[in-house]
Amino acid sequence: MTSPAAERVDLSALIKAYDVRGLVPSELNPSVARAIGAAFADVVVLPEATDRPRVVIANDMRPSGPELVAAFADGLAARGVDVLRIGLASTDGLYFASGSLGIPGAMFTASHNPAQYNGIKLCRAGARPVGQDSGLTTVRELAGDYLAGSVPEVDADQRGSVEDGDLLAEYASFLRSLVDLSGIRPLKVVVDAGNGMGGFTAPAVLGTGAGLAELPLDVVPLYFELDGTFPNHEANPLEPENLRDLQAAVVEHDADLGLAFDGDADRCFVIDEHGDPVSPSAITALVGLREVERERAAGRTPTVIHNLITSQVVPDLLTAAGATTVRTRVGHSFIKAEMAQNDAVFGGEHSAHYYFRDFFFADTGMLAAMHVLAALGGQPHPLSALSEQYQPYSASGEINSRVADVAAARARVVEAYVTQQGAGPVQVDELDGLTVSHWDGHPQWWFNLRASNTEPLLRLNVEAADEDIMEKVRDDVLALVRQDGEG
Repeated sequence: MTSPAAERVDLSALIKAYDVRGLVPSELNPSVARAIGAAFADVVVLPEATDRPRVVIANDMRPSGPELVAAFADGLAARGVDVLRIGLASTDGLYFASGSLGIPGAMFTASHNPAQYNGIKLCRAGARPVGQDSGLTTVRELAGDYLAGSVPEVDADQRGSVEDGDLLAEYASFLRSLVDLSGIRPLKVVVDAGNGMGGFTAPAVLGTGAGLAELPLDVVPLYFELDGTFPNHEANPLEPENLRDLQAAVVEHDADLGLAFDGDADRCFVIDEHGDPVSPSAITALVGLREVERERAAGRTPTVIHNLITSQVVPDLLTAAGATTVRTRVGHSFIKAEMAQNDAVFGGEHSAHYYFRDFFFADTGMLAAMHVLAALGGQPHPLSALSEQYQPYSASGEINSRVADVAAARARVVEAYVTQQGAGPVQVDELDGLTVSHWDGHPQWWFNLRASNTEPLLRLNVEAADEDIMEKVRDDVLALVRQDGEG
């Protein structure tokens, strides 16, 4: 029996729009994990079950993972759900388990967050996302009720079982079935796992760690030791300082490219042979064109999803190649929903999340990396030359401004660019924040200004046809945003 809603424990700081993420143990601990497990059973697992309900659970290398998994599994079992624990896995390894087994899943990870954090990414059967509009809000509320009272338990003979398994070899074999690397020219690749799960999956997929045949790859490992305290650098390749070791190693080893994975290895960043980053938008275009070509060769009309702050080069090139492109909000739950709704063959985000229809419409950094390796190894030119065609424009990257009054700062930008049309006629949309585009005029530029969901921040992305224009638009917008001395 649950407590009245008025007594509900507030979990809104822990369970957010896309996933569960918080400090251990003050926000996320075994009691909370058990309540969330039971709520996940009641909201997601049991209503969709057509047979004996079952859930697969995995965790990354964070020290708090096993204890939290055990508590979450106990919450599921208390509600009559069987549990398969597959232990250490990347997030896309958990998605593979959910997709291939056809059961809901839970991945314990805080992705790139520092060591003191942990979290949970939940999915329905087939790796379908659970977000704020697809059950996560209800899970949060019910878990809060269970914490205020107690988790209702089924009769002992109906209690769920908990068993352990290992799907790493099956995951590696599945990825290799999607991209054949056996015939590429030999490549030397430095892989920076950042002490995260890339150090677990790369040897299995790119090497012989899972018993698969050797590939024409000379893999130079960097920080493959699993260590959830991240002793070398944060496992967040989106921050330039976290790429420096990889960039130096690529040059030092005269490698063909470098790959950097985040903590749970669902994102992948690419470095060329000079040590220069290749933008995620360029990777979206490169991989997207490969998938579009394959789709058209099969006689199908391809659709590709991209979020609204990827480069204009993505719709430009993919549309020219015969694809329909769909622009969506930032965030994996939105991309995944659009992927499924449009039966899209591929999707990409500026944050280096890459989604594949062949991978249950879910994101996988390793599969994207394999496409890059196949593209590079299937022709004679270096990666810098190959990627140049996918990076014709100049982008600012995401710039955060902490402001005292988000609404007022945004209003100043609207007044200058939209109301007064200070830069001439523009196109405006509010799909996700404020996007102002002058791409159909001269000079060509666009910017997007989005408010953070959790902090008094405005996030600015600018792109233009050349560096001078990008810098002018960037500086003009930032001056408006930071007018009151914020920064």
